[in-house]
Amino acid sequence: MLPMNNLMSSPTSFTAVTVDTKANVYFDGKVVSHSVHFSDGSKKTLGLIYPGEYHFGTAAAERMEIVAGSCEVTLDDCEDIVHYGEGTAFDVPANSGFTIAVGEGICEYVCSFLS
Repeated sequence: MLPMNNLMSSPTSFTAVTVDTKANVYFDGKVVSHSVHFSDGSKKTLGLIYPGEYHFGTAAAERMEIVAGSCEVTLDDCEDIVHYGEGTAFDVPANSGFTIAVGEGICEYVCSFLS
């Protein structure tokens, strides 16, 4: 999947979902998310990324939608650093990974697991 940087209409809420109250906590609390489960069996995570640089591996393909703040992303096996702001998204291939950096403030995201 190729990265995308087009403006999108990011979701502001989800209905008829189940939310895990236990947080997914990474990098000593600098990246925190909650899992949201949909009736069709799909799952998303909603999270916050505090300033810093973090690397994530992926098993499934993912789409990261930036709903507030901004970040810079480098996909594994790619040298390009791409800036993403509110209303933009990028895709990460399965069995891959990415480095995400937040310079200041908090970056809020919705991660969708693609099939």
